[in-house]
Amino acid sequence: MCLAVPGRVISIEGDDPLTRQGRVDFGGIVKPVNLAYVPDVREQDYVLVHVGFAITVVDPHEAERVFHYLECLETLEQEADELEPGRPVPQ
Repeated sequence: MCLAVPGRVISIEGDDPLTRQGRVDFGGIVKPVNLAYVPDVREQDYVLVHVGFAITVVDPHEAERVFHYLECLETLEQEADELEPGRPVPQ
C-alpha cells in the first residue's frame, strides 16, 4: 500500500522541469518536494506528495478535508492514550 499526503506549495525554485523543487507545507511541517510530475503547479496550489515527489495537483477543499481527518485521528489517539496509558500503537 502506498501513502500520499496533501500539502500546500509555498515556494518554487528552478526552471528545469526535471529538477524544479518546491517547499511544501504539510500542516506546519515544511519539506522540499520534487515538482517534475506537476509542471503546471503554482505557489499556493495543493499537491499530493509520495516519497518526496508531488504526483498531482489536488483540489484545496479535498486537501483541507484530509487535514481535518488527520486531526481527528490524532485526537482519537490522544484520547485512547488517556484511557489506556502505555498501550501499544498498531503498526
